[in-house]
Amino acid sequence: MASAIATAADTSAFSIRSLYRSLLRQSKQFANYNFRMYAWRRTRDAFREAQSFKDERQVQESVQRGLKELQIMKRQTIVSQFYQLDRLVVEGGKTGKEKDGHTILRQKDTGWD
Repeated sequence: MASAIATAADTSAFSIRSLYRSLLRQSKQFANYNFRMYAWRRTRDAFREAQSFKDERQVQESVQRGLKELQIMKRQTIVSQFYQLDRLVVEGGKTGKEKDGHTILRQKDTGWD
């Protein structure tokens, strides 16, 4: 009996960790830096808050809410790919093509030509 409860707890913990990793991975798919960082922070904060839950019902409700948010996030990341803007300075990384070995020429692709 005790081993069945321990196995159920391990499976539940595994599925919760899997959901957490999926949400973090999906949050990195947003094209916009602000949305990407908001989704990452929101996921991290929600799981930290849920660590204090003792009642199994609260845990299951939060898992169901997390699954629903994952589906919403998947849809929104696809939509955000259609509306890409220039990268922000804080995002780092040089883009464009090199000319003369030292200067990076920025190339904008912001819409209709």
